[in-house]
Amino acid sequence: MSDSPAPSRPDVSGFFDPVTNTISYIVADPASGVAAIIDPVLDFSQRDGRTSTASADRLLDAVAARGLTLAYVLETHAHADHLTAAHHIHARSGAPIVIGRHISDVQRIFAPLFAADDVVPDGRDFTRLVDDGDTLPLGTLDIRVLHTPGHTPACVTYLIGDAAFVGDTLFQPDYGTARADFPGGDARTLYRSIRKILALPGETRLFTCHDYPGGDRSDPVWETTVADQRRANVHVHDGVDEADFVAMRTARDRTLAAPQLILPSLQVNIRAGALPPAEANGRRYLKIPLDTI
Repeated sequence: MSDSPAPSRPDVSGFFDPVTNTISYIVADPASGVAAIIDPVLDFSQRDGRTSTASADRLLDAVAARGLTLAYVLETHAHADHLTAAHHIHARSGAPIVIGRHISDVQRIFAPLFAADDVVPDGRDFTRLVDDGDTLPLGTLDIRVLHTPGHTPACVTYLIGDAAFVGDTLFQPDYGTARADFPGGDARTLYRSIRKILALPGETRLFTCHDYPGGDRSDPVWETTVADQRRANVHVHDGVDEADFVAMRTARDRTLAAPQLILPSLQVNIRAGALPPAEANGRRYLKIPLDTI
């Protein structure tokens, strides 16, 4: 029997957004009350271009109601399926916005698509850029950064005690894994990132950024374990080798349509959730490049 101490267990609360099937998290150190918000959603109506901070404010209200001290806004990657509320939470709380250093690669790819001349592709829109192996304090706990690219170049997993926040890299076992066909994505790299996550202890709790109920279940689920994924993930359970995964993922990605909010999302998310600068008439605009995806 190992004499190594069991990892600490942070408190984790998930908040499901039914419009984008996104789960945002409040993760807190129970000993100190220091907390982080992970992957917050800025509400956006594509029909009329309206934005709202209602979902993000619910997170902030929950932090305040529990008497927590917000230390970070953690982004697992630049999302293509929802707009981030990181900028709003930072503005209201002062909590720094953290993302993987390779966000600069994502900015370099997408800023020209939107003629986003205000975006300098070095990550400066974010407060802190992190690399694989970096650690950040969270009260008596540490946040350990794992660089897990493949879905995007900038994807990271945040390991906090016995909990890992995997972004889009993995979904629930019955749904599988992230797509790898976005610019900068790569199925082979994704497989290796997933194996890095699945090398964690079997009891490690995994928290996903999305869930898509269907089949035998109607309610969203966002927590699983390394052991569950290794046993039952339909795309990458134990026994699936890299070549088989790459062949499956490549073929599947050819059948997928672009996410509904990819164009609005990316031009906001490469700015850390800030809206594009106002034009001469004082209005802000999201650009829809034609015939590009």
